[in-house]
Amino acid sequence: MIRVDVEPALLRWAIKRARLSTEDLQRKFPKIVQWEQRKAKPTLTQLENFAKAVRLPVGYLFLSEPPEERIPIPDLRTMSGTTQRPPSPDLLDVIYLCQRRQAWYRDYARSAGEETCPFVGSGTIDSPVEEAAEAMRQALNFGIEERQSCPSWTEALRQFIDHAEDMGVLVMISGVVGTNNRRRLDPGEFRGFALTDDLAPLVFINGADTKAAQIFTLAHELAHIWLGKSAVSDAGPDSAPPDRTERWCNAVAAEFLVPFQDLREYLHRKQPLEEVQNLARRFKVSTLVILRRLLDAKKISRQIFTETYSREAHKLRERAKSSPGGDFYLTQDMRTSRRFVRSLIVSTLEGQTLYREAFQLLGIRKEQTFNEWKRRLGVGV
Repeated sequence: MIRVDVEPALLRWAIKRARLSTEDLQRKFPKIVQWEQRKAKPTLTQLENFAKAVRLPVGYLFLSEPPEERIPIPDLRTMSGTTQRPPSPDLLDVIYLCQRRQAWYRDYARSAGEETCPFVGSGTIDSPVEEAAEAMRQALNFGIEERQSCPSWTEALRQFIDHAEDMGVLVMISGVVGTNNRRRLDPGEFRGFALTDDLAPLVFINGADTKAAQIFTLAHELAHIWLGKSAVSDAGPDSAPPDRTERWCNAVAAEFLVPFQDLREYLHRKQPLEEVQNLARRFKVSTLVILRRLLDAKKISRQIFTETYSREAHKLRERAKSSPGGDFYLTQDMRTSRRFVRSLIVSTLEGQTLYREAFQLLGIRKEQTFNEWKRRLGVGV
């Protein structure tokens, strides 16, 4: 039986990295305390199981000291001004997965002769917010009139995603790592990120966040695509980020969703707080976005904004808890990007991509699931 000598510092680092404690792991690994004290050594099998439990490649545990892990894209999270903790394994794994999907789609788009996306990097940090927001509306073909035809702001979010995908952006919204429902993402750690590329721009939205926050996050991350700057963010309608890029993206997102001029015209001789629900219906956004715009327009004080925002956010979270589960394939389309899934299935059926690779990128194991997905998308039928 092979036993492995592991540095105690590596064990403690791996446990902390996974946001766990030694006590959390003692039932599965009764001798973990002895391992940390070097009074006992794990077997190779035990070490492999431990690595799986802490979501770490087992090779890391053979190092002489803990490595310094960094997010592979700029980290613009502020966590409300607090010192940012190291990234969780969940955040890192989601970014790595999206990078693999983006790399695949970039190669696919290049081989298919797709044109580059002219909007990627078309803006600068010095671009006027109103002009950038209008450019986004024009490119997306999704202005106020189109949103007003939607029956609700949740439907507006779905159409917003469709317009972004039709424009060439891979939009992925998921609240878990891959398809692992036991690895839920933490909205307190991040809300979304953007991976810029002129052939395969990608936006990921933390689906564990409320739908009310997701529409703002999507607009915010698209603003990053307009700048041509990849980043992971935690900005929301209630935030005032210190980073200049984040402030610009927040301002563009807010102006894109609720233009100042339209807001002022509507509010003429009206009481702002009495019109929050009407404004949300008019612009097809959440009440949280409306409250943020009322603050920006100096129609309400910071104190009133904070108090009212807190109440509205609580109501929306409670409403989300009571919402029924969705259809598996519709959920997977959202998690994986309709544009990406369709292209991957076509490439696989044409023999350009191995089924094994396609299953890995889609996060599925059964051919039956692949075939049903293919049927529902109308691919190869």
